[in-house]
Amino acid sequence: MTLVYPENFESKIGFDKIRELLNGRCLSTLGKELVEEIRFCSEFDQLTEDLSLVSEFVSIIQEMENFPTSYYFDLREALAKIRIEGRFLEVEELFDLKRSLETISGIVRFLKQTKEDQLPCLKRLLSGVQVYPYVIERIDNILNKFGKIKDNASPELARIRKELLSKQSGVSKRLQVILKKAQDDGLVEEDASVAMRDGRAVIPVTSSFKRKLNGIVHDESSTGKTSYIEPAEVVELNNQIRELEYAELREIVKILTVFSNDIRPYLPDLLLAYGFLGKIDFIRAKAIYAIDINGIKPYLEDKCQLEWEGAVHPLLMLALRRENRKVVPFNITLTANKHILLISGPIAGGKSVCLKTVGLLQYMLQCGLLIPVRQTSSTGIFDKLFIDIGDEQSIENDLSTYSSHLMNMKFFLKNSNDKTLVLIDEFGTGTEPMLGGAIAEAILSQLNEMKTFGVITTHYTNLKHFASSSEGIENAAMMYDSSKMEPLFQL
Repeated sequence: MTLVYPENFESKIGFDKIRELLNGRCLSTLGKELVEEIRFCSEFDQLTEDLSLVSEFVSIIQEMENFPTSYYFDLREALAKIRIEGRFLEVEELFDLKRSLETISGIVRFLKQTKEDQLPCLKRLLSGVQVYPYVIERIDNILNKFGKIKDNASPELARIRKELLSKQSGVSKRLQVILKKAQDDGLVEEDASVAMRDGRAVIPVTSSFKRKLNGIVHDESSTGKTSYIEPAEVVELNNQIRELEYAELREIVKILTVFSNDIRPYLPDLLLAYGFLGKIDFIRAKAIYAIDINGIKPYLEDKCQLEWEGAVHPLLMLALRRENRKVVPFNITLTANKHILLISGPIAGGKSVCLKTVGLLQYMLQCGLLIPVRQTSSTGIFDKLFIDIGDEQSIENDLSTYSSHLMNMKFFLKNSNDKTLVLIDEFGTGTEPMLGGAIAEAILSQLNEMKTFGVITTHYTNLKHFASSSEGIENAAMMYDSSKMEPLFQL
């Protein structure tokens, strides 16, 4: 069953831009994925829970301190990798795992430490979330605070690194002696120093004297004036250092493999914990956006209705705020007795903005987002949202603008019921006025008979007369200052 129509419903009302704004407020790919998964919902209990979660997080941001907001790393792919025996986490992944698990632990601790009657919905998210101190402790035994492998991560690594340091020190001292003698003999520039080439310690010798220093030439400068020579007497020591470095790498891989084997039994719980982190990131992004637009959770009832006070278009609000201007709020009511609102008024007087605001706010609400209305507002939920707005002329389908509107009206009449909200802009336009007005009146009459809810804008006088004499339809207009000859943008 189609819940929203048409397919590009979101772009028509501007919800695609709200997705972008929510994405920008997420801290991780975990949250961004959930933003992309936002879908229109008509389940009352689910919506109540979703809106309460966001409302509770708004109170965290505004009234509480020290909620963890760092290191929201997505380790799901890395953890999935080590399901396979023999695979292991890289050092960087291990460091990210530690910091993100500490964040998850911090969030769990934060929520549990609040008063018993605080944040009940967010606390319910903790069900099933397991964070094992053992995992963090094991990582602490392997990595230092900078995310590097500790010398004492294993006894063998400690032995290798100690021997490696000793030999590197011996090579360094010997090279300094050789360098000093080469400088005294005039083979090397006075300001020259030991360099590294391909992991080997070398001495930069003037190329014309390179045969006077016994050793292996590893490189030359781009001009060819300098040769980089590894003295023969340190070649063996450097070979031993290279072997120790390989041994160090093998031991690190062994340490990481053992750790990965140790945490493999905990993978399902760890993946669940990252799902929790993603939900928190997602809810936090919605809460930040709600604060930006002064969004609230209105009183929600399990029936079809709108009783909004001080409703504003959130995207228009943000745009005007950047210009130090304010959007004009409006009040709107749709009930079972007055379920269709027919709005007329001057061109560029705000009719379409009003209609789009209704569509966007109701869609936002039924996607689990708080909306910018006054606290005294109440609202319900609809099973379906349909919109007809803009020019849908199609060359591919050989549809004129008016034909496309008629196709939409056909869909509305076939699929609407008393739990549907339809939004129609410039009802009946696009063809000869008398014909367009007559067809629009017939469609309006049918929608009214089906008890369909709607907000419809029009210029047709016959529709206004029809509305005034029909039960269930309310006439409305955008106010206009006739003395100043300008619209007031008030419904």
